[in-house]
Amino acid sequence: MLLLAHRGYHVEAPENSLAAFEAAIKLGVDGIETDIRLSRDGLPVVIHNRLTPRGCAVAELTRPEIESDLGHTVPVLNEILDAFPDVLWNIEIKNPEAWPAAAKVLAQFQATRRLVVTSFRHDVVKRCAEELAIDCGLLLAHRPLDVGAIMAACATHERIRSIVWDYNVLDDDVLRAVTTAGWWSYVYGAVTLAEHQRCAALNLKGLISDHPPLILQERA
Repeated sequence: MLLLAHRGYHVEAPENSLAAFEAAIKLGVDGIETDIRLSRDGLPVVIHNRLTPRGCAVAELTRPEIESDLGHTVPVLNEILDAFPDVLWNIEIKNPEAWPAAAKVLAQFQATRRLVVTSFRHDVVKRCAEELAIDCGLLLAHRPLDVGAIMAACATHERIRSIVWDYNVLDDDVLRAVTTAGWWSYVYGAVTLAEHQRCAALNLKGLISDHPPLILQERA
């Protein structure tokens, strides 16, 4: 099971910052999950929340204005891929508006980086599978009645072969269905040691964790 640091290791530095990514890599994780939004000046900025702490929409601010609101440097997509070329990057696209700018960058790195693109916007995942040679995954925060139907809808897109599940909706039946179909499952949202141990015992492709030391201590 791959271990991905959720927004870097933000115990030691602001989430989604270069310092948080560097801290995660020093811990020994296999990869990093991060988030992309579009700034007003057209940049694929690395930030999770739709609003800054001042209550302003990221989409309505320039990169310097976002940095001013957050109080630290905010990287853009090409900077993180340049800075840390050796880890697996799970790039979550937060909204469709961010995709064109992100796609231009990802196209430049698709042959030289290990990349997985995911989104709750499955139309964006479909666009990625059609436009780039990058593996893709569908983010799900609910337990679907028919996960087979979701996978069947992607049958023509060979690059879409992963589902990223919220830990709160983990279910043995859907995990089994995903594996049987030849797809992979990732999980995010585990908090306690017991939850991490449960994930480690499942047939997962990867665990996206805010607490990577809980798994790394098990590996030691």
